[in-house]
Amino acid sequence: MDFWWTVADDRGVHHIAIIVSGLGVGVVFGLFGAGGSAFATPVLSLAGVPGVLAVASPLPAMFPAALAGARRHLRAGTLDRSTARWSVAGGLPGAVLGSLVSGALGGQRLLVLSGLILFIVGLRVVLPDPAGSPARAVARRGRSGLVAGAAFVVGVLTGVLANGGGFLLVPLFVVAFGLTSAEAAGTSMVAVSALALPTLFTHMALGHIDWPVALAFGAGLVPGSSAGAALAPRLPAAVARRAFGWLLIGFAAWFLVHLGA
Repeated sequence: MDFWWTVADDRGVHHIAIIVSGLGVGVVFGLFGAGGSAFATPVLSLAGVPGVLAVASPLPAMFPAALAGARRHLRAGTLDRSTARWSVAGGLPGAVLGSLVSGALGGQRLLVLSGLILFIVGLRVVLPDPAGSPARAVARRGRSGLVAGAAFVVGVLTGVLANGGGFLLVPLFVVAFGLTSAEAAGTSMVAVSALALPTLFTHMALGHIDWPVALAFGAGLVPGSSAGAALAPRLPAAVARRAFGWLLIGFAAWFLVHLGA
């Protein structure tokens, strides 16, 4: 008997490998408040899941994983409630709009776009902030319209790329609005738990979810995110920011090379 469990349609995608991948991605998601769907799509693609299905199949697990992580951050006090509220208010309509557009782009384009955005966002995170930037960032955080508008743009990209949006929200919260890395992670998870829902429902209606893959991935992602969130407050803010940025850059470069191979 074959040791590996395969999905029902016999494409040769292994359940155990997907569960382990979900666990690893979940730890990253819980630790940084980002990377759940963004890392999941390349991982599932390299595991043999076709493009559009690799983009959308992680979504069913994002809601419970984000809630699990957000709960731990709430207990630790590492989230900004006002920023979370306005991010949800602006991001939800953007996510619906982006989800409707994504079907027209095709799986391969979505995969390449995911990798490129990961690389660009990672590069911005590791670059030093301009002089006086922290004070300006804190002032911007008090402008609710600006927070909602920025979240709308993130929501559109979230819908297009079929992910929770955390890998865009965390850099936005840190660089543009002056949250610490731990606060950005917790605030992102609250927003992701909301933004994932319209994106999920839209892609379900479009038939983009491979449920055996989604369930296997979620079996690893949900406990992994809870474990990562428990570790997040122990990581110094400067270290967390650099680690997150270089993780995005390294993973994106590796994925784009493999995608073009």
